[in-house]
Amino acid sequence: MPLTDAVGSRSLSVTAEDAVAHTLLNCLLREVCGPEHLTAVHGDHLLLRLPRRGVPLRVALRRTSLLGAHRFTGPVQERGRDGRWTEAGWRRLGAYVRDELSLRTGVRNEEFLGQIASSHQAVAAALAVRAERTGLGPGPAPSGPADTYLASEQSLLFGHRFHPTPKARTGDPGTWQAYAPETGASFPLRHLAVRAHLLAGESAHPGADAALDRLRPGSVPASAPGLPDGYRLLPAHPWQYEMLRGHPALRAALARGDVLDLGPGGRPFAATASVRTLYDGDTFLKFSLNVRLTNCLRKNARYELSGAVALTRLLEPVLDGLAARFPGSAMLREPAYRSLALPGPDGTPRTELLEGFGVIVREGLAARLLPGTTPLLAAAVADEYPTGPAHISCLLRGAGPGTALAWWSAYLRLLVPPVLAAYFDHGLVLEPHLQNVLVCVDDDGMPAQVVFRDLEGTKLLPGHHAEALAALPADVAGPLTYDAGRGWDRVVYCLLVNHVAELLAALADLHPETERALWAEVRATLRAYGERHGCPARLAALLAGAPLPAKANLLTRWARRADREAAYVRLPSPLAEDPPPVPGTRRPR
Repeated sequence: MPLTDAVGSRSLSVTAEDAVAHTLLNCLLREVCGPEHLTAVHGDHLLLRLPRRGVPLRVALRRTSLLGAHRFTGPVQERGRDGRWTEAGWRRLGAYVRDELSLRTGVRNEEFLGQIASSHQAVAAALAVRAERTGLGPGPAPSGPADTYLASEQSLLFGHRFHPTPKARTGDPGTWQAYAPETGASFPLRHLAVRAHLLAGESAHPGADAALDRLRPGSVPASAPGLPDGYRLLPAHPWQYEMLRGHPALRAALARGDVLDLGPGGRPFAATASVRTLYDGDTFLKFSLNVRLTNCLRKNARYELSGAVALTRLLEPVLDGLAARFPGSAMLREPAYRSLALPGPDGTPRTELLEGFGVIVREGLAARLLPGTTPLLAAAVADEYPTGPAHISCLLRGAGPGTALAWWSAYLRLLVPPVLAAYFDHGLVLEPHLQNVLVCVDDDGMPAQVVFRDLEGTKLLPGHHAEALAALPADVAGPLTYDAGRGWDRVVYCLLVNHVAELLAALADLHPETERALWAEVRATLRAYGERHGCPARLAALLAGAPLPAKANLLTRWARRADREAAYVRLPSPLAEDPPPVPGTRRPR
């Protein structure tokens, strides 16, 4: 089932098959063929060659990109020995990629094709559900800001376009669709009552975990109704509970009455874009899921549970200072966690249950949102295809290039300075990729605020925070840090390559003639920051046109490395005074 939407004056149609093939081609272009100079823009096609597999490929172009992140249309084709071009298909292309990487690295990855197939299955299912629910296209407008926000969280049908398996996930499709944001999932939590001494938890300040107790009347110890005396509430993601309910230690605790299964309860929570973070309109709860999404098993590790609270406590003055210095920015804090602490044979909590039932409390939007604004997930605003009401084409409502440039300038002034100040002035590595930022717009659709979220990716530079890190347990402090170089790569990748370049691309889709002007505005924003706040050497190199770091998602997935260990490839930068021409002027042999 294709998705068809209007972007500018063009009608775009994409199927699950083409979407999966295009993401694979994006990864090859960025990480394999581009760095080896085996790509070319030839007329209205992109051509590339797999150097070790020896396969020539091409795809039709909708638009070229100064960063090399071109827009494709239609199927990917391969050239046969007779010189004719025929459709390769996503399965065949996936096999070519597998063979190329096997020859390149000398290792094999037997799960790779299955991951691609899983991603294709999820995209196809999401498109089918969208067509069934609303008909083709973005569907009716939501009734208010809260609905619009939730629609933006649940509109990412295709995922990261530079990840080879952006929608891959383990588990039975019939089960995960009930909990998937792409299907509009909303459901009650599973409520457990746990004896208080068998709970683990931390709070950045008194009462920070009250959002958990409010989920069920009477779950605060001082109030008798609702829970038996001596018990506290532990909410669980229902999918996770089904996966863990057979654990022998949990079954024994249920049999003893140390844990009571109260069943589903309370008002529904909606799945947000990350799948495991749920929202009820007041509070975000980040659950563990023993499900592999894209690269990783999505559980809250022990150090991440403690780390979220430690960062909230440690960074309070820094984040408050940044918000005061840059009034259009804010960060959602994660002030508490709670989990199940059933002791194992050695008397310490069983790790698989402590991590499996760990839930992190994240502030709701009301805590930080400017009055009169509508929050939208940045990834939905920047999506290649307008799959929801948050897309930039909906915000601009057919406006001309002048208005688009004004929107862009306003947005950059909100987004860029606090991220740079966090790094240079406070040794704080934010992770402002598209899924970690909310764009808050006024009634005219203009940017009024940006809200950062998810402390999991936020890191500290040891040189700035040595004393605070030394006060934390080593197993918590270690994962909270990056060295200065790795931290800078992460900031530049998330801010400029993942976020700014992709939102810029969505604007350029509307007005292709503005691409160079859009990049010039990025440069002007960086230069203005340097002039006001000092221009450190790393920022000066950016302005001089130093190559931009892009996370190598394909090679990381192939090597089965953790995200923290991801390698980077370097992209020609459009930020120099005289940016280079469109990458790919050499025709592959």
